[in-house]
Amino acid sequence: MNTMISNKLALLPDQPGCYLMKDRQGTIIYVGKAKVLKNRVRSYFTGSHDAKTQRLVGEIEDFEYIMTSSDLEALVLEMNLIKKYDPKYNVMLKDDKSYPFIKLTNERHPRLITTRKVQRGKGRYFGPYPNAGAANETKKLLDRLYPLRKCTTLPDRACLYYHMGQCLAPCIKEVNNETYREMTDEIARFLNGGYKEIKEQLSVKMQEASEKMEFERAMEFRDQIQHIEATMEKQKMTMTDFTDRDVFGYGIDKGWMCVQVFFVRQGKLIERDVSLFPIYNEPEDEFLTFIGQFYSKSNHFKPKEIFLPEGIDVELVEKLLEVRTVQPKRGKKKELVRLAEKNAKQALNEKFALIERDEDRTIKAVERLGEQMGIYTPFRIEAFDNSNIQGSDPVSAMIVFLDGKPAKKEYRKYKIKTVTGPDDYESMREVIRRRYARVLKEGLPLPDLIVIDGGKGQIEAAREVLENELGLDVPLGGLAKDDKHQTSELLYGNPLQIIPLEKRSQEFYLLQRIQDEVHRFAITFHRQLRGKSAFQSMLDDIDGIGPKRKKQLLKHFGSMKRMREATLEEFRELGIPERVAMQLHEKLHDNGEKDVDTQK
Repeated sequence: MNTMISNKLALLPDQPGCYLMKDRQGTIIYVGKAKVLKNRVRSYFTGSHDAKTQRLVGEIEDFEYIMTSSDLEALVLEMNLIKKYDPKYNVMLKDDKSYPFIKLTNERHPRLITTRKVQRGKGRYFGPYPNAGAANETKKLLDRLYPLRKCTTLPDRACLYYHMGQCLAPCIKEVNNETYREMTDEIARFLNGGYKEIKEQLSVKMQEASEKMEFERAMEFRDQIQHIEATMEKQKMTMTDFTDRDVFGYGIDKGWMCVQVFFVRQGKLIERDVSLFPIYNEPEDEFLTFIGQFYSKSNHFKPKEIFLPEGIDVELVEKLLEVRTVQPKRGKKKELVRLAEKNAKQALNEKFALIERDEDRTIKAVERLGEQMGIYTPFRIEAFDNSNIQGSDPVSAMIVFLDGKPAKKEYRKYKIKTVTGPDDYESMREVIRRRYARVLKEGLPLPDLIVIDGGKGQIEAAREVLENELGLDVPLGGLAKDDKHQTSELLYGNPLQIIPLEKRSQEFYLLQRIQDEVHRFAITFHRQLRGKSAFQSMLDDIDGIGPKRKKQLLKHFGSMKRMREATLEEFRELGIPERVAMQLHEKLHDNGEKDVDTQK
């Protein structure tokens, strides 16, 4: 613990609030809340912790805190700070999983649609459904029963749905509001659990049609009844009422938490959500943070009621979410919460071995790599590779590994601008200069380790730019390959030396993954450019095809192979003049034959 932290700990207040932990670059890596800031923040720097929490504490170089007037304020502030800073050690629900709803629009001529986006005031929503298939099947059933319009904009004539009896054709006939009101009320009653009543009404209509010898009409009613039974009565009822509710349960083990959420809709358990994550705070506090994020970040629909396990502050959750919150004490409702908790604990037991294995391949491998190199743990690794063929279309690529895992959103591609011919050293100088000049200008996070996929010359070229031009002191290493083009050794230091790594160690496998990934990313980018260049260069010789027409051809056909297969008529349809189209068609077929001969 450094002196600054020691001094700040002595000044912490006896108040609720939030604290923000920072690493050596000033990046916020964890946000937490506390009923008493003094007790909670001090606990990180005293006593013993599990390895996971020790890792967090080991990165902390400074902290800030914000006092609040209540626990609820602290919880809301914590949620907002997590959204703002996206700290790497916080529980973040990144899957953006959402469930489909059936929407009854409030337009003059209402429609029935399926959607995953809920907007207030835009209509009435029913669901969510366990998957898109279930929502679509239910909608198809309702389309058969209630002939609302299907078109987004009204056409000028009746469509097929009208002739199938699934639309009232407001495009050609006047439909009064009373008709729509009756249909939408029935649809709402159907989707709110009243489908049994609808089925009984259809049964009566089927019997009446049969007695009138209208057998085709009776068969239609029979089919509709069968569709209701097949679509709406597949699942076993779990509750006697029809209240929409979410049921939460959680389990904890070895510093990890698993939360299971059961979605009960119209008395049926339709789906569950499973979240597994490390915790650094008290389990009850971590659960409160989770449930706040669950509804605010992950687009989950708030039900009418929430069931929670014992030990959670029900009043706090109810005020936060503005949803009725219950801790069942007995009976079937209590059993449902226990079932969620049982599933959570079972999921932890099954997943823990995989978690430990993943940690060994990623974060622990990163830690051991830092120890072997004698540097600060390289949580953020940026790797570079060049790609060209005899100097044509030279490119470079950068990939990022965070905590031993690829962060693909941070990958970057570079077209080499200042280098002529096959000069890997100058190409590396250019891309390193462009990357880290921008990092400094925009205040982006610096890497803990830069890895060059290349030999000593490329590493030294990168070092020259970093140290002499940009004044940066960032650990710089390189990956050399053997004669089989496999990762062979890690070069590091000034002068460069081989870092002895066990070839079967996870840290060596991590470097292999980094080298393979940056090479894949670079060569894929180069192939894309080379394919586009080859395509354009072939067209350069044809009089009448300029930049606009090249772009038009590329957009329409997508590849040289598809263009060679095209007929003369297809070129004419694009508006290409007859003479130009014939010349293009002839040139493509000549080149195609040469390609075939070469392959032979």
